[in-house]
Amino acid sequence: MTEPFETPRPSAPQEPLWEPTGEQDWRIATGATGLLATFNEAGLLTSSDLHVATRIGALGGEEDERVLLAVALAVRAVRRGSVCLDLAAVRETAPDLPWPDVWPLEGSPLVEAGVVRWELGLLYLDRYHRLETQVHDDLALRLAQAPPTIDEARLDAALAKVRAGHFSREQEAAVAAAVRRRTTILTGGPGTGKTTTVARLLALLADEAGGGLAIALAAPTGKAATRLQEAVATELADVATTWPEAPDLVGRLEGLTLHRLLGWRPDNATRFRHDRANRLKYDVVVVDESSMVELTMMGRLLEALRPDCRLVLVGDPRQLTSVGAGAVLSDLVAGFEGRPDSPVSALTENFRSEEDIKALAAALRLGDADEVLRVLRAPSEQVSFVEADDEAAIEAALRPDSVAAGRAIWAAATQEDPARALAELDRYRLLCAHREGPYGVRRWNHLVERWLAEDPDIEIWGEWYVGRPLLVTSNDYALDVYNGETGVVVRQDGRSRAFVAGSERLKQFAPGRLDAVETMHAMTIHKSQGSQADRVTVLLPDEGSRLLTRELFYTAVTRARSHVRVVGTEAAVRAAVAGQAQRATGLRLRLAGL
Repeated sequence: MTEPFETPRPSAPQEPLWEPTGEQDWRIATGATGLLATFNEAGLLTSSDLHVATRIGALGGEEDERVLLAVALAVRAVRRGSVCLDLAAVRETAPDLPWPDVWPLEGSPLVEAGVVRWELGLLYLDRYHRLETQVHDDLALRLAQAPPTIDEARLDAALAKVRAGHFSREQEAAVAAAVRRRTTILTGGPGTGKTTTVARLLALLADEAGGGLAIALAAPTGKAATRLQEAVATELADVATTWPEAPDLVGRLEGLTLHRLLGWRPDNATRFRHDRANRLKYDVVVVDESSMVELTMMGRLLEALRPDCRLVLVGDPRQLTSVGAGAVLSDLVAGFEGRPDSPVSALTENFRSEEDIKALAAALRLGDADEVLRVLRAPSEQVSFVEADDEAAIEAALRPDSVAAGRAIWAAATQEDPARALAELDRYRLLCAHREGPYGVRRWNHLVERWLAEDPDIEIWGEWYVGRPLLVTSNDYALDVYNGETGVVVRQDGRSRAFVAGSERLKQFAPGRLDAVETMHAMTIHKSQGSQADRVTVLLPDEGSRLLTRELFYTAVTRARSHVRVVGTEAAVRAAVAGQAQRATGLRLRLAGL
């Protein structure tokens, strides 16, 4: 298909919108007039939003300021994570602004030329309309295929072999359904046994094929891919107690980032070596942490799969959505609801022993602020709540655990033990909503370093000090390090070396070779997705933060294995529970046939 021209791509989602200060700001478009200027000066649109809209208008011959305003708002929507713009709801964001009574889109030359798309009551930039319809159409084609041929007697015998251990009837039903499908969406909260189910599914599929299946385990980040590989290997070892041949049937598995799976191309940030003309070789592809997969990546994955390849998407739709545009997993779950051909299997039974953490997560899922506060305030060894609203009280609450964790990492690093240093890194995590400001990661990383430096035994000088915890922030294919992987600077033979935890080995580097890394005494909740720690402290910002949502809070709480501590105010807790992330998309409407 040939497009009139490629719609300019908005920048990635950013921190919450700025508040107007009355001073000249780069976000003010000084040459703007009319409605565009009004919405820009009010802080709803940035100069970049206006630039893209006016450029599209000039190329497409559109002069009506109402249409250009709609396009600028669509650019803003994508920048903030939506796929499209819901014009019926957008005025709620700023009801006092002079919104047009009519949006003359149907006769616009931009719509007629296909530069923007007006469908389902939603306005799309052409690029995102094509992506969304492609994802829908590819899924529809997969579901329309004849189901795979199954030897039922063999399946029954194999199911009997995997029933040992923690394997519920719910999980068995999910596995049996997945064996009979080419596409499966496996959902569930933490502790519901998603990985247990995946491992047994792989054993059953390998048995049906008589071995020799090409299986890919993938995730959006390197850390999540490593966790998936390790968890599946552990579960297969459990299966081997009653079915010794199972691990050999499945074969060697490696956790891959989605970028690595699809074949990253240095000349193109959104295209990969594998596509419709060069399909992936795998018979089965499992994608964990699917809530993190943005629309663009889901489109690239679906077009790269062979039609007969089995796809298993695994995730929790209540977690934070992807950093990029879209909310694909939650759209799939909602869109397939009630359909007889739904590929969704939901796991609900929680097997973890941390009853209080489970209760807190359950209250968050229900949106019950009173119950969330009751669980937080009840005496517990698993959940605690430090009610603090000033910097001194917050620092007093966070300092002991942060210093103890940093010291433990430093001790292992100075003793030239990288494996133990990385293990210590996963024992405690301080999670923040923001990157900047009084509740931000940058401030708390500096504070923890300052506190550690007050210990006469610990030397913190220079960027690459021994004991510095590291977070990889982008993929580096040349070095084989990936976004989300963690590491530590360790003393090795008198030199500082950076060790990064990979899927099968520790990777060692001279510090200067690592470019896209950050200090990780604290990390954002967004970056914590796909990882866990024994103990987690969640620092909530004040109740006015636009980042404070139920999904954010739920994601942070469910990173903890054994203990979660929330530091903040009752008002912040209530604001988090009440706030839900809203992303405009049309995928669930398309799937539901609306």
